[in-house]
Amino acid sequence: PKMRKDHCLHAALLCLGVLCCSHGLSTEKLNHSRPSLHGHHEKGKEGQVLHRSKRGWVWNQFFVIEEYTGPDPVLVGRLHSDIDSGDGNIKYILSGEGAGIIFVIDDKSGNIHATKTLDREERAQYTLTAQAVDRNTNRPLEPPSEFIVKVQDINDNPPEFLHENYHANVPERSNVGTSVIQVTASDADDPTYGNSAKLVYSILEGQPYFSVEAQTGIIRTALPNMDREAKEEYHVVIQAKDMGGHMGGLSGTTKVTITLTDVNDNPPKFPQSVYQMSVSEAAVPGEEVGRVKAKDPDIGENGLVAYSIIDGDGMDLFEITTDYETQEGVVKLKKTLDYETKKSYSLKVEAANVHIDPKFISNGPFKDTVTVKIAVEDADEPPVFLKPSYIFEVQENAASGTVVGKVHAKDPDAANSAIRYSIDRHTDLERYFVINAEDGNIKTIKALDREEMAWHNISVFAVEVHKQHQEAKVPVAIKVVDVNDNAPKFAAAYEAFVCENARSNQQFITISADDKDDSANGPRFIFSLPPEIIHNPNFTLRDNRDNTASVLVRREGFSRQKQDLYLLPIVISDGGVPPLSSTNTLTIRVCGCDSGGSLLSCNAEAYVLNAGLSTGALIAILACIVILLVIVVLFVTLKRQKKEPLIVFEEEDVRENIITYDDEGGGEEDTEAFDIATLQNPDGINGFIPRKDIKPEYQYLPRPGLRPAPNSVDVDDFINTRIQEADNDPTAPPYDSIQIYGYEGRGSVAGSLSSLESATTDSDLDYDYLQNWGPRFKKLADLYGSKDTFDDDS
Repeated sequence: PKMRKDHCLHAALLCLGVLCCSHGLSTEKLNHSRPSLHGHHEKGKEGQVLHRSKRGWVWNQFFVIEEYTGPDPVLVGRLHSDIDSGDGNIKYILSGEGAGIIFVIDDKSGNIHATKTLDREERAQYTLTAQAVDRNTNRPLEPPSEFIVKVQDINDNPPEFLHENYHANVPERSNVGTSVIQVTASDADDPTYGNSAKLVYSILEGQPYFSVEAQTGIIRTALPNMDREAKEEYHVVIQAKDMGGHMGGLSGTTKVTITLTDVNDNPPKFPQSVYQMSVSEAAVPGEEVGRVKAKDPDIGENGLVAYSIIDGDGMDLFEITTDYETQEGVVKLKKTLDYETKKSYSLKVEAANVHIDPKFISNGPFKDTVTVKIAVEDADEPPVFLKPSYIFEVQENAASGTVVGKVHAKDPDAANSAIRYSIDRHTDLERYFVINAEDGNIKTIKALDREEMAWHNISVFAVEVHKQHQEAKVPVAIKVVDVNDNAPKFAAAYEAFVCENARSNQQFITISADDKDDSANGPRFIFSLPPEIIHNPNFTLRDNRDNTASVLVRREGFSRQKQDLYLLPIVISDGGVPPLSSTNTLTIRVCGCDSGGSLLSCNAEAYVLNAGLSTGALIAILACIVILLVIVVLFVTLKRQKKEPLIVFEEEDVRENIITYDDEGGGEEDTEAFDIATLQNPDGINGFIPRKDIKPEYQYLPRPGLRPAPNSVDVDDFINTRIQEADNDPTAPPYDSIQIYGYEGRGSVAGSLSSLESATTDSDLDYDYLQNWGPRFKKLADLYGSKDTFDDDS
């Protein structure tokens, strides 16, 4: 049925197109007279003759229907010239857009056909050029003329929306007609021809909540007071249909998801009227007691709830805060509680919205209240000191057992248990104090010195007698009160210098004092000279009354030759009660000064040398001493490097004549030829043999007394001396050439290997076989021939 409908539609459109073409051609023929090569005359105004040129073509603007699928090419139109007499001498030529490919012309009749299916949405019109020429000569008979072939639209494109899915939001409880969103569809058909592109919008799904404007596609609310808490999301289907929405039009749809946004239209409500809570009296401030929650179906900032305590007998002891993550009111302890004083409290808590929309203020007050009852639970509490801290004073140097002060604690529970006191020994490591465990009196154990420690900070524990785990701790600060027990002394180790040419009453030093005692027992200081030297002829003292004193010269004419050092005793007294004093000695040296008072020298010996010797003489003496020292050092060095020969009749070192052979002499029994014991290491007897195969890390000289006399010719002594030197001097190279060959024992089964013994003693060995070993052993064969041969040769 659908295909039949489409074929009928195409047939109807084709007929309509033919009628339009026919009407256009007839209109053109009526409007334009038959062309002629000859013009005719018309009279104008005032008898003027006007000449009117006639067109040589009879043709109209052509139309062709798109999407034609018939079996034959579509006749677009016909071109004809007035000079065409029908004898076939005129040839029609077509050129331009699509000529020869889409559009073809019959060169005799001038009929134009479309050979391909056209799509107006791809191209709406074609511009072509027609010309009549002589068939034989191709001479143009008429000038070329352009004409347009328009593709006539049919409704072959359905409307399409810009998006397949739309999302929109609208506040809940919006008024009817509130604009939500505008959806737009487009149609590719020609909007200027017919109703193929005239769209009409309608709603297929989403009624009765929403509606759409037919011409604009604007979606609006259709019901009042839509509640988000009841339904939050709606799905709407919108249709766009062409042909003005009439039957036969094509359509397209889109989906619109509409979400109702929240407004504050619901007040918070507590689910219950009373909350019961409990808290221990041992709870500390800030501890959570319980939680309350008012429910608000709104979301976001519209559902925010703030809690507050508006009434009750526990307003000063409790507080409430808002947990914005859970939207709960958290009741916390503000101050400590006492079960013995009050056992329960009542609070009135209010929950109110933070943000209120004035549009919905008529919905009622956006707040609610609830009663919170809190019961205080009894707890076994530790002892409580009457004060949070204690400060006591005690004089320094007070006798042992002096009472410093008293601390007091009590059991807050109804049982009122007895309390025992003790000192935290971590705070009193030196054990200066002791406390009475029964009454809390603190006493000293030893004398205190303020100058060592002015404050003692200790901690005192209080525990219940029957419950040792219940204890309290309090800080106790003990101030050591100062007494005047330290005399003032010099502030520094003063040493004064006075010039030989100093004038009388000239000040040469200012001194000050220090006192370890407190300021009440220290300054002001009083400086004076002892009574026995107050009238001394050399120096005098002046108290500056600012805790300093000046020492002045009483006479002139000091001399280092007579006396270069003076000791001046000075008495210093403090301002304590009773006052203390001490005698301090000031050392004064006499020095040489220039005319300006600058020190030159304070040494008496240097003064004498300057009087007897000049500077040049002193330099010369020092130079001579240095030269003598250099000569001595050179002499000693050369003497150490010189080596005297051990044997007077040989100029070369005797060690060059000692040659080591690998033979053992006349055999193991030959002990008279040489005393082998002289070559033994004397240190080997004691089990210690120095290493000779490595270089030592330290050096030392050979022990004195081991070198033999220069005129000694005793080889035995010489060898022993050299062995001892080599053993005791690991630095003497070479380190691995001295080998010790000890005694090998007696009665060797193998016998002697010495070639010397073999040559001088009888031997049963036969060496004739060496003659058969070849030329390499000829020398051995000659040396070790047969015994008879050897005897004959001898």
